[in-house]
Amino acid sequence: MITKVSRRHLIGLSFIICHLSFSAALTSCADYNETDSFKAEPDPAAVLPYTDLGAVKSYIDKSTYPNMALGATVRLTEFNKQELQHAAIVANFDNVSFGTSLMSGTIVNAKGVMNFLDMNDLLAHVQDIGYEVYGSPLFANANQADEWLVRLTAPIEVAVDYVEGKEVNYNEMTTFEGTAISGKPTIEKYDGQNVLKIPTLAKVNIIEGFDVDPSAKYTTTFWVRADKDATFTVNFSGNVIPGAGKDGKWTFKAGKWTKIVVEAQSAPEVSKGYLTIENTRSGVIYVQKAQVGYYPDNHRQQTAKEISDTINYAINAWCDGFMEINKGRINAFDLIDEPIDVKSQLENGMFDLKHSTEKIFWQDILGSENYAPVVSKAASEAYQRYEGKPEELRFFISETGLEDAKKLESLNYWIKIWDAKGAKIDGINAKLNLVYSEDATVQAANEASLNTLLSNLAATGKLIRLSNFDIKYQDATGANVTVDKISAVQRQRLADYYGYVIKCYMTKIPKDKQAGMCKSNLVDTTSDPVGLWSYDSKKDWVRNATYKAFCDALSGK
Repeated sequence: MITKVSRRHLIGLSFIICHLSFSAALTSCADYNETDSFKAEPDPAAVLPYTDLGAVKSYIDKSTYPNMALGATVRLTEFNKQELQHAAIVANFDNVSFGTSLMSGTIVNAKGVMNFLDMNDLLAHVQDIGYEVYGSPLFANANQADEWLVRLTAPIEVAVDYVEGKEVNYNEMTTFEGTAISGKPTIEKYDGQNVLKIPTLAKVNIIEGFDVDPSAKYTTTFWVRADKDATFTVNFSGNVIPGAGKDGKWTFKAGKWTKIVVEAQSAPEVSKGYLTIENTRSGVIYVQKAQVGYYPDNHRQQTAKEISDTINYAINAWCDGFMEINKGRINAFDLIDEPIDVKSQLENGMFDLKHSTEKIFWQDILGSENYAPVVSKAASEAYQRYEGKPEELRFFISETGLEDAKKLESLNYWIKIWDAKGAKIDGINAKLNLVYSEDATVQAANEASLNTLLSNLAATGKLIRLSNFDIKYQDATGANVTVDKISAVQRQRLADYYGYVIKCYMTKIPKDKQAGMCKSNLVDTTSDPVGLWSYDSKKDWVRNATYKAFCDALSGK
């Protein structure tokens, strides 16, 4: 449990936030950051009829609804600025969440290095002001540390022996029988022996006809001599291999036999190997002999057990790193995010979990039935290891589209399996996708769907949290009404529906199972009128009808 600081401390903090916001941007403070009797003056953004309203969260009767809480979502970097959105959230909402900002995909890099700097700043601040954070999903299929997991489960290097390959000895030849792409190479007597003569500008395969594997590493060795300092290019089985000379040329000094070693891999589409010399104008090149050998691919795929051990290591490393920074300050988390696949059914008709052949999904390694038991155990143990109090820890499964009764039934099916195997799953975080429609028939169906969802959620017996609590407004044709087009009458209808949703939640979800509701957008977006605040002509935040609807609904009006 986060230790609460004094009201005086919070009021002082509110004054500091107000002062900074007012000085920097001439924004209203009392309109969004009011604590008890404290109110910043003057209030340039206050507009009738909402100036007399208090902070939204103050309208929750905790004696009647002890578990009801109101949350808000914001980007972590924005909250850490401690400016306008921070002030609005701290004053009006009970807790804050940060979307993907605290997920492993944001924190863990490809080498497994975990960057908790922003999280550490956040937790130090919320501990100081006595505020609560709702934790981002600890495990999911998206926004995970995919590059790290790929690196951990990559093929393992093993020792391999060098394999002798083909050899061509031009000392033993009288005619050239290889491939000349251009020019006329010949076998000539030079320095008392037969050698391959490559004229200027000729392009010749000095060794060819051996099998190649693109994953193997080949070493081609040949001995050359010239009467002038020589330069040439090399192509090994479809790959141009740069030398150390100017413009990637290979070079050697005149007057003595020189050993050239080319290490390379073949191009993927090539099955028969070769090494091509393309001579320049520097002079004739003589080749005595050439040979090629290779090291086979020195990697092997990890066994199923090795991958399982590796993934369990990753799970524990991630949980341990996160909870060490957390130190018991975040007590409620989405344990698993969006596990259900509506496109895949089990034999019993329930939807399966998501699976992938392209990415690493935790459940594919752990097994579907062991997914939540394994990750909840790792997270719980790490939480307790670093100052967390087990009686305060809450894990939720978050999912979208639960208005689909079969999807919710399937989620509950999996939760029961996981519960039976010892998983800690305290609640369901239902991500909403709400619309208000001017078409009466459509709107009646929207409301019926909402009520059915809440009844079905209540029947699970789990704690219930609603998130993504934004409502879009559609006209009778189904077109979205944008923020620049919405009228006062339409805004009031939208506000009334917000109030309706809040009241339905507070009446249909048992009081001891309420885990609260989380608003996504505090202020209208550039397109949708989804906020409790709107922008005025000066881009200041002003309360709108939705702000009042929240206050009224939470107070039971």
